[in-house]
Amino acid sequence: MSDVAAPQETAIPDQEEGRSFAPRPKKRDVHGWIVLDKPIGMTSTHAVAVVKRAFSAKKAGHAGTLDPLASGLLPIALGEATKTVPFVMDGRKAYQFTVSWGSQTNTDDTEGKVIATSEARPDEAAIAALLPRFTGTISQVPPQFSAIKIAGERAYDLAREGEEVVLEARPVEIDALRIVSHDGATTTFEAECGKGTYVRAIARDLGLALGCLGHVAHLRRTRVGPFSIAESASVETLREGLDSATGALLPVKAALALIPELVVHRDAAMRLKRGQSVLLRGRDAPVEGQAVYATSGEVLIATGIIEQGEFVPHRVFNL
Repeated sequence: MSDVAAPQETAIPDQEEGRSFAPRPKKRDVHGWIVLDKPIGMTSTHAVAVVKRAFSAKKAGHAGTLDPLASGLLPIALGEATKTVPFVMDGRKAYQFTVSWGSQTNTDDTEGKVIATSEARPDEAAIAALLPRFTGTISQVPPQFSAIKIAGERAYDLAREGEEVVLEARPVEIDALRIVSHDGATTTFEAECGKGTYVRAIARDLGLALGCLGHVAHLRRTRVGPFSIAESASVETLREGLDSATGALLPVKAALALIPELVVHRDAAMRLKRGQSVLLRGRDAPVEGQAVYATSGEVLIATGIIEQGEFVPHRVFNL
C-alpha cells in the first residue's frame, strides 16, 4: 500500500520579492492504479501529469494511449504498479463509438480534413449484414495518423509533415461488433477487441465497404483488461485533494486479476524476492507456461511464469 500521509511543506523566502511561499510538495513513493475516466480534449500525457500531481508521486505511466478526442478509460500506474503495465496493455478492450457517414478524413476522425465525400447513406440492415466480415481475426491497415513507427519516426509525425505514409496490414482480433443505434446519418457501435486494433480503421473500412464513406465522430473506451468504467475516477475527483485521490487508488495487483494467484509461504517469498525460482507442490499448481503472480500474506511478491514445475519470477515487487 502507498504512504498517503500529507507531505510536509515549509515556507522559504522569495529572494526577489522578499515574500514567503510554499514550495512544491516533496515527491513520494505511491504504488497502485488510478483508472482515470479521461475527458475529451485531454492528452494521455497530460492525464498522467494530473495523476502524478494529485499524489505528488515519483513515478507514473499509462497503459495504452487514448486519443485527445476520445474519452473513457485510461489506466495509470503509480510506482511499483508500472511493473504490471504489460498485463493491462495486453488485455482485451471495449469501446463505444459513433460513425458519421458520408465523408472520409485523413485522420479517420473529426480532427482531420475531409478527403472524400459521398451522398450515399447506409440503412441499418446493410450495416448489420456487413458486421460478420469485421469480427474474428481480420486484416487491418492502421490509420496514417497513428503512433506506429516507420524507420524510427511516428507515422503521425510523418503524415503531419505531408509525407506519404504507407502502413502494412496486420492481423487484429475483434471479438464483437454490435449496433447500438442508427439514425441514418450516424451509427453507434459497441466493439470488443484485442491489442493493436484501431477503431478509427473499423469506421474507415466500414464506410468503404458500404460505399458511403465514414469516420469516427465520437469514441469512448469502456474497458481495458481487468478494469471497467464502473471503477473509474474523474479528473475532478483527483483535483479535490489527496484524500479524494487516495480513495480512488486501486492496489497494484488489481492489474493482475485475469491471471492466477499463487499463495506462497514466507520462505518461498524470500526466495522470490531474491529472484530465485520456487518449486511448486500440489495438484492445484498452475499449468506449465502460464503467467502467474505470487502473494504472501496478501502482499504482492512477484509475477512470473511456470516452467518445469517451478515458479520463475520475472518481476519482483517492493511493497
